[in-house]
Amino acid sequence: MSFHMPMPFSRRLGRVKPSQTQEVTLAAQRLRRQGVSVIDLGAGEPDFQTPDHIGQAGIEAIQTGFTKYTANAGIPELKDAVVERYLSDYNVRYGVDEAMICAGGKQALFNVAMALFDSGDEVITHTPVWPTIPEQIKLAGANPIFVRTYAEERFRVVAERILDAVTPRTKAIVLNSPCNPTGALIEEKELEVIVQKTEEAGIWLVLDLCYERLLHDDAVSHNLPRVVDKARDRVVLIGSASKTYAMTGWRLGFGVMRPDLQVQISKLVTNSVSCTPPFIQKAGVKALKNGASSIIKMVGEFRDRRDFLVKELNQIPRISCLNPHGAFYVFPNVKAFGKSSDEIEDYLLKEAGVALLSGTSFGKFGEGYLRISYANSIENLTEACRRIRKALNNL
Repeated sequence: MSFHMPMPFSRRLGRVKPSQTQEVTLAAQRLRRQGVSVIDLGAGEPDFQTPDHIGQAGIEAIQTGFTKYTANAGIPELKDAVVERYLSDYNVRYGVDEAMICAGGKQALFNVAMALFDSGDEVITHTPVWPTIPEQIKLAGANPIFVRTYAEERFRVVAERILDAVTPRTKAIVLNSPCNPTGALIEEKELEVIVQKTEEAGIWLVLDLCYERLLHDDAVSHNLPRVVDKARDRVVLIGSASKTYAMTGWRLGFGVMRPDLQVQISKLVTNSVSCTPPFIQKAGVKALKNGASSIIKMVGEFRDRRDFLVKELNQIPRISCLNPHGAFYVFPNVKAFGKSSDEIEDYLLKEAGVALLSGTSFGKFGEGYLRISYANSIENLTEACRRIRKALNNL
């Protein structure tokens, strides 16, 4: 019997890169199976357990039979909780018909990309950048346009540079704050300028705010939903339970947007996942309505870890590290070692047993940096810093 070679894979997948985060995780797992002690500082998820009362809400939903299909956009109770949260946190009033529940913030961003972007469109984002953002843009057939941010400016987004990248083909601007990997925040005044200057062209503004509750400095103002409220006919806000409530594996995200876009995204949902699992939505209701105390505790712990890690890293010769305002990552400069970021990532995993990410995982302008997660215990961070110092002293 003869076999024909199958047709090539789709061209869209040929444009997309695999996840370097997953590659590092798998490499660390291989070493552990060989008996090597590895401290994982590459993970992009809280090390805390999902709060008990949230988990119990999901269990109770299963036990009471709440396991059938729901509406594509989510159950009314959870959509109510989403819009109530934007009202209480930002004094911005949305209707339930403007809320969309998704299987994680990542799927919410993916759905928006597929609903808005077409072949030939340009979509502006900032870099270093969470790699999923440009890869989703490419999956939709559009072209990501990168605007660089600089360590000398604390990696903040500068409106003038974003606007300089606008062309007649610009369909949208996608901004992430607090930023993965730098922990930088978009300043309200910069976002205000972007909103004003893109009004005439009708450019969409998509804000990925999945780390919005993980802010470490009380003096920082981060009321971005309020800033863009006047342009809500072309704004999408994306949120997630993953980081805020330590629910990464639950896969629960949400977005608020104009109702007709929500209707279009429902077409994608009905032909892909049908709906977010109903018992997970019930847990989401409990998180949004009764999760404030767990956030306060987690943010306090993250702040302590950030302060500790930044201090320790800056005491290692030839490393310099900024103090991030949000999320749970530091992005230290390691250019003085004369090695590429990829080489240092590989060296520290093999020689020090510390898993972290090369800055180039977040675009070419991440060269010379590393992303280190402090979603780990002080004990592990202490040992990791000891190992890193010892290994780098040998370079």
